[in-house]
Amino acid sequence: MRTLTKRVKPRWRRRKNARPEEILSAALEAFADRGFAATKLEDVARRAGVTKGTIYLYFDSKEALFKALIRETIVPVIAQGEALARTFVGSARDLFERLVREYWRLVGETSLVNIPKLMMAEARNFPELARFYYEEVVVRGHRLMAGVIERGIKAGEFRPVNVMVAAKLAMSPLMHAVIARKAFAACMPEGFDVASYLDTHIDLYLHGISAPSSTSARA
Repeated sequence: MRTLTKRVKPRWRRRKNARPEEILSAALEAFADRGFAATKLEDVARRAGVTKGTIYLYFDSKEALFKALIRETIVPVIAQGEALARTFVGSARDLFERLVREYWRLVGETSLVNIPKLMMAEARNFPELARFYYEEVVVRGHRLMAGVIERGIKAGEFRPVNVMVAAKLAMSPLMHAVIARKAFAACMPEGFDVASYLDTHIDLYLHGISAPSSTSARA
């Protein structure tokens, strides 16, 4: 009598119609664990439960996969900030604080935090990808923050400053927080208190940029 054995289908067959979102999620995990240079498409396919050929149905290279990852994860965070700025009815000070805290909530407290960290590590070795990230994310983020600063200057809340430099200075501490939390927190005897860090950054920045009359009114 012939013994019937259950045939176990390979994982990739069970999910051969995996959506691009699943591949992008696997790519984020792989890039975060191994870095861009060391990650192979086979690594991404294995995590996604598909074949390497399936990835090529959606992305023609590892670089294309990475660019799609940026467009589908970090870019929407910037777009959300832009939408908030367009409809916000409060002060520029309140908008600034809201954007800083929202960025950290959506990026710093999620797996997306690995993307800016990855770019800082890999930018020099992959200048084309660095340029793409800079144009799609960094420039757009600086433009968003510059708009908030200009709004505050026009309203008399902020003193006249070099707007683009001030925008970069507003965002730089968030990048430092990414590095401190992901790379150096374990080395810090005092630890890294994100809440205190953000509170202090917002307080110092707003006091530094406030117009004298605005500072006196809030004192």
